[in-house]
Amino acid sequence: MENIVPCLCFRKEAEEAARFYTSLFPNSRIVDISRYGSAGPLPEGTVMAVSFELDGKPFLALNGPEFEFTEAVSFQIRCESQEEVDSYWDKLTVSGEESYCGWLKDRFGVSWQVTPSALSELLADPDPARSQGAMRAMMQMKKLDLEALERAASGGEVG
Repeated sequence: MENIVPCLCFRKEAEEAARFYTSLFPNSRIVDISRYGSAGPLPEGTVMAVSFELDGKPFLALNGPEFEFTEAVSFQIRCESQEEVDSYWDKLTVSGEESYCGWLKDRFGVSWQVTPSALSELLADPDPARSQGAMRAMMQMKKLDLEALERAASGGEVG
C-alpha cells in the first residue's frame, strides 16, 4: 500500500476523469468506486470517490468539494519519443487548452507537462551554449518538439 496518494477533487466528473486517464496510460485500471449514502453532501448514489491506478501508481478522484485546479500542481509525463509526446498531447488537449513549455490543461482543468525524457539532459548539458539553446527553444514552444530542441541545443534554428 502506498503512503502518499494524489487526490484530485472534481465537482461531479470523478468517474469520467478516472476512466479517461486510465484509458490513456498503460498498466492502469479502476480499482474501486464508492458512492454517497443518505448523509450526502451529494445525492445518494452519486459517485463519491474513485480509486484508480495510472501506470501502476495509485490515485484518488473525489466528487464534492468546490475547488479549482491550478497549474501549481501538475503531472509530468516523461515520454521516450516524439510520437509518445504527440499522442499524449493530442489526447489530453481535446476540449482542454495548450499552454507553453509542454504544459497543458485537460478538459477537467488538470495540468499536465508532456515532456520528452531527453529534455532533462539537454537542459543539464554542461555546455552553457547547448543548455541555453535548448531553454530558449523550449520557451517558444507549446507542445515540445524534441528534434527542434536538439537542433537548438546544437546552435541551429528552432523553426
